[in-house]
Amino acid sequence: MANADKRVVKKAGVDRQISVKRIYEKALRADGTRVLVDRLWPRGVNKDRAALHAWLRDLAPSDALRQWFHAHPEAWLAFRKRYLKELAGPQSADELGELYRLAGKQKKLTLLFASKNERYNNAVVLKDLLEGMRKPPTGTGPGAVRAARERHAKRMPS
Repeated sequence: MANADKRVVKKAGVDRQISVKRIYEKALRADGTRVLVDRLWPRGVNKDRAALHAWLRDLAPSDALRQWFHAHPEAWLAFRKRYLKELAGPQSADELGELYRLAGKQKKLTLLFASKNERYNNAVVLKDLLEGMRKPPTGTGPGAVRAARERHAKRMPS
């Protein structure tokens, strides 16, 4: 993907640009805040070259879902639906909240992934979620993230 997929999002009168890009592509100043959204560190990439601002590994699909999609790449819509359902769970709440915070704070945000499939991957789903392009399942917005964090804190022993 020589030219990263870019779309400008307007929120509260501020233009925000959210892009997706392979981590193997050269880091550019135009990328803005660079966030890796894969569970595993990409092969052959050193941390300096990656120029990351954040690595949100808990936002990546579960190993089982990632392996299933790798075996069934034609099932994009099913993968997307299952991944959004995983994101609605409490295990993703903190990092999903961090992603919303970064997207709200930064003018340019680039979601980085290692997959060879540049059109269909978890970064594309997260970009759609941030842009509000497609309605996410109940429980994945910033308010739901906060509520899940509070529920989880109440369950913790004192």
